[in-house]
Amino acid sequence: MSHSQPGHRAPTTVSISLEGQRTGDAGMEEFKTQVPSWVPDLEEEGETDPWALPQLKASGQSWKELTWAGRLRHVVIGVLKGFALLGLLYLFICSLDILSSAFQLLSSKVTGNIFKENAVLSNPVAGLVIGVLVTVLVQSSSTSSSIVVSMVASKLLTVQASVPIIMGVNVGTSITSTLVSMAQSGARDEFRRAFGGSAVHGIFNWMTVLVLLPLEIAARALEKLSGLVVGAFPLSPGERAPDILKVLTEPLTHLIVQLDANAISDSATGNVTNSIIKQWCGTDERAVETVLVRNISECSVQFCFPCGDQLCQEGNVTVNMKPCHHLFVGSSLTDLAIGFILLAGSLLALCSGLVLIVRLLNSVLRGQIAQVIRKVINAEFPFPFGWLSGYLAIVVGAVMTFVVQSSSVFTSAIVPLMGVGVISMERAYPLLLGSNVGTTTTALLAALASPADMLLGAVQVSLIHLFFNMAGILLWYVVPALRLPIPLAKKFGNVTARYRWVAGVYLLFSFFLIPLAVFGLSMAGGVVLAAVGGPLLGLLVLVILINLMQRHHPTWLPRCLRSWAFLPLWLHSLQPWDHAITSCCKCCPQAQDPPADTTIKEAHHFEHPVVLASHRL
Repeated sequence: MSHSQPGHRAPTTVSISLEGQRTGDAGMEEFKTQVPSWVPDLEEEGETDPWALPQLKASGQSWKELTWAGRLRHVVIGVLKGFALLGLLYLFICSLDILSSAFQLLSSKVTGNIFKENAVLSNPVAGLVIGVLVTVLVQSSSTSSSIVVSMVASKLLTVQASVPIIMGVNVGTSITSTLVSMAQSGARDEFRRAFGGSAVHGIFNWMTVLVLLPLEIAARALEKLSGLVVGAFPLSPGERAPDILKVLTEPLTHLIVQLDANAISDSATGNVTNSIIKQWCGTDERAVETVLVRNISECSVQFCFPCGDQLCQEGNVTVNMKPCHHLFVGSSLTDLAIGFILLAGSLLALCSGLVLIVRLLNSVLRGQIAQVIRKVINAEFPFPFGWLSGYLAIVVGAVMTFVVQSSSVFTSAIVPLMGVGVISMERAYPLLLGSNVGTTTTALLAALASPADMLLGAVQVSLIHLFFNMAGILLWYVVPALRLPIPLAKKFGNVTARYRWVAGVYLLFSFFLIPLAVFGLSMAGGVVLAAVGGPLLGLLVLVILINLMQRHHPTWLPRCLRSWAFLPLWLHSLQPWDHAITSCCKCCPQAQDPPADTTIKEAHHFEHPVVLASHRL
């Protein structure tokens, strides 16, 4: 039985016998119940799987049918499309960089104030949501990690308190791919695949946090393991690894804006900074005036050097600072105003570039070449080594992320490819897990290049990040039956394909409202947080357990709980919410399927699984 979301279909009338079999015999004892079309479990036989990769058929004549002039034209157009795709990809990456700068300008003061609340940071749950909020605000897990490293090195934050923050940083970095998937909301099936691909990343991170955060609170496993590794090896400061992606993008992005890399860290550690926009980019020349030494005792205060027959010292030193060359050098605008300008411009460039990339991919990925590309990406090793394919994908994702030095860029590139049908969910999942590992290796190399006074703290925080992601892979990938993020993301993708406003609600609640609410309760104290959050979390767990029992063992439940039919429709269906939201906000895409019939006759044979499925929450 398929679990995919139905397409355009009227409510189905299913004839069910008392033995649970479909029948057309009117003489048998049967009853009819009309099942709403939004129920995903009652698919018509023969309906195609919406998660199956689409056929990438070629349009026009085949290569053999073309004349030599047609072939030449075909090659020239292909080359031009390739250059256009590279140019748009470059614009897309640069716009992500500017978007990150815009968020840092808008939130630098807020970020510093958040990290100054040391009493709140001692609460692990508050530390988790602070990590999420800060990463969402600055749009960079590297920046968030750098802040944590600086605070640990400055003794403003203990390693124990930094562990939940690092977990939150890992969760918050998945917002970028979610924002990118929204650009494909115009096509239902493309949006289903793209949003499901971005959701599987976030679901994996949240599920890993739900397992490891209680373990860390109880046993401090990650802190102790990273401490043992740091203590086992002698460490010395080294050279920073080259940032390949920055080398390519800086010629353009530095013409728009440049930020002081240490400004946000300084604000978090208590140093007041008026602006994080960089005004000076080095020294142009250095003029030194030589002064003769009249008394040899002066050489004990300042270094002396021979000049002819006498001793001399450096007197007046004149250093000419070299100004930066970007749009906002010497601007009278505040950081907040510049941040809003860059936010609007970067979002416009990001969305425009992404839409053009998707359309270009749709025109390029057709025919035999597209089939070959898709087969290579989604290929499996022959039996009995098929299980190695996913692990190779993890390695590829880690290496590619290390090369581009940005997990956001890599995951944001995977999502459109999933939308157009080049990469399957099963292949994208290990690639995204590898990206998580790759970004931690980048941070680890950066930590090894830290100054001696920050080296141990920086390396330990980076190792905590690495071990967190490795533990997530052990939990949710090694055992195939435990790869739960894939089916959960598919179900979520099905819902958002039908009710597209759910994507915005997910984005708003997962990355903003819930973390802000938890942070606010944390400010009131741990007792208040436990008193409010405990019952809500218990209710959520209870609802999940009842749903599982309704699906698999309905007879174990009391008759009143074998379905959710006793609740108002708006509590167990999105249809009333969809009608209300789309009526208030005409810009939201309307659900094309007919609304559920509120006069559906309630079936009394609740033990039947089909009837139960029609009333599941």
